Amino acid sequence: MDYIPAKHLLHRSRSTEWFGTDHTMNIYRGCCHGCLYCDSRSDCYQIGEFERVRAKADALHILRDDLARKVRPAFIGMGSMSDPYNPFEEELQLTRHALELIDAYSCGVTIATKSDLIVRDMDILTAIRGHSPVVCKLTVTTADDALAAKLEPNAPSPSCRLAALEKLSGAGLFAGVLLMPVLPFLEDSDEGVLAVVEGAARAGARFIYPAFGVTMRQGQREYFLEGMERAFPGQGLKERYLRQYGDRYQCASPRARTLWRVFTDACQKRGILYDMKSIIRAATWSYGDRQLTFFD
Repeated sequence: MDYIPAKHLLHRSRSTEWFGTDHTMNIYRGCCHGCLYCDSRSDCYQIGEFERVRAKADALHILRDDLARKVRPAFIGMGSMSDPYNPFEEELQLTRHALELIDAYSCGVTIATKSDLIVRDMDILTAIRGHSPVVCKLTVTTADDALAAKLEPNAPSPSCRLAALEKLSGAGLFAGVLLMPVLPFLEDSDEGVLAVVEGAARAGARFIYPAFGVTMRQGQREYFLEGMERAFPGQGLKERYLRQYGDRYQCASPRARTLWRVFTDACQKRGILYDMKSIIRAATWSYGDRQLTFFD
């Protein structure tokens, strides 16, 4: 494991619209899941050798100092750029110890991951839940393990992630699914989206937050399109994407409106939340006056 310097771990969010968090934190830089569509690979983020995971040097000391300077407890989002539960985390336990500090300083946390390793830390997440909001977000773009193996070759399978979701939900944690991206021409069928909803419902998901499309920008676009050609030879997906989207950043599925209707109807029937305001409200309402600090 290589280590890179960092001055701070906590960074204030521009708004609290994303799951109510007011700060973000990434202990690791880069990711080895190998997801073809990952936006964090874009040139604008300037993460060289993105597939090589590096940790922030003295991360826990820096985080402790950042937390100690807070006038009031933060609501921290983890996993915005790099998965906090990459394979190295099993041994290094930087994410686990960071959660211990978050608990010690009475902060809340949201975690986005593609790894079932998150269940290892259910004890700490449960402790945090005793004083602050906790939101566990498992990214599931397809319920098809074989398809996921081509799109996310080094990540745990969707089946493993849904099994982890079931354990988190069973422990009383506020947990759900990030259904994003839903790749045009591959994952954007009614059946594909409904399979994720069904799997999430069986696992006890409180919410599913979707994005029916993908993003493409400089650096990431090239990697994504070339990867699609290798993973799905002979299907002409690169040409189809370029013809449909050109150099656009936001690339919504041509079926986005239909998928939204199918998806929301299925969620409503199962009592699963899907709009951001409702998710934030459900995750934070029980914390009384403290909830107000998350929206300043």
